[in-house]
Amino acid sequence: MSSSDIFIGETIGTAVLILLGGGVCAAVTLKHSKAQNAGWVAITFGWGFAVLTGAYLAGGVSGAHLNPAVTIGLAIEGGTKWGDVPLYLASQLLGAMIGAVLVWLTYYGQFRAHLTDQQILRDHSGEEGMVDKAAAPKAGPVLGVFSTGPEIRNAVQNVLTEVIATVVLVLAILTQGLNDDGNGLGTLGALITALVVVGIGLSLGGPTGYAINPVRDLGPRIVHALLPLPNKGGSDWGYAWVPVVGPLIGGALAGGLYNLAFA
Repeated sequence: MSSSDIFIGETIGTAVLILLGGGVCAAVTLKHSKAQNAGWVAITFGWGFAVLTGAYLAGGVSGAHLNPAVTIGLAIEGGTKWGDVPLYLASQLLGAMIGAVLVWLTYYGQFRAHLTDQQILRDHSGEEGMVDKAAAPKAGPVLGVFSTGPEIRNAVQNVLTEVIATVVLVLAILTQGLNDDGNGLGTLGALITALVVVGIGLSLGGPTGYAINPVRDLGPRIVHALLPLPNKGGSDWGYAWVPVVGPLIGGALAGGLYNLAFA
């Protein structure tokens, strides 16, 4: 596939992935959303459908990696040229940022209502009328719409959780024989991968929110930092390395394990 195929497929596919995945987080989180408080099951299935849609759109164009961990795993397995890896990763990051901006535009009114609601701000900061940066310097009241965060902040455990979950994802993709002929995900493969993502979310997502994809977290986190959101609070950059490093390690381990056990 050509460089333009990779760029177009990965940018559009990842943008749709984040639009629908971030969209379900916004729907469940934001005040005046019809899906507010729909819960974890809605989020996990929403992300699964997001993967299905993005993979289906991009599969015939770029192979629908949509995830640097998948790209690294495929490069180690041998299905992707190492020379194409930087373009894949850059396109995925761009797509993730575009998708996050689209989530903001779609829920623009809800973001403003949520972030100016006195009860929301009081619950988050303990002070009426503003987000107390001293009390909540790391994560703002809508950061969870854009990126992940741990329930218990322990760097070793958090990284290990992301590594384990990402190994499951990438190994499940590699064992489908993806990219053997350069065509990427078929329709059935996209469905299987989507269901794997749902399973990971239900079973392994509790500790960290299962980023399992560096750009899924980093791209929207950058957008959160840049967007003119009132009272948005911090972007928790102290944690941001975990959902990048953990999935990259997991993708590399999955590629190596595939070569040892299945090649």
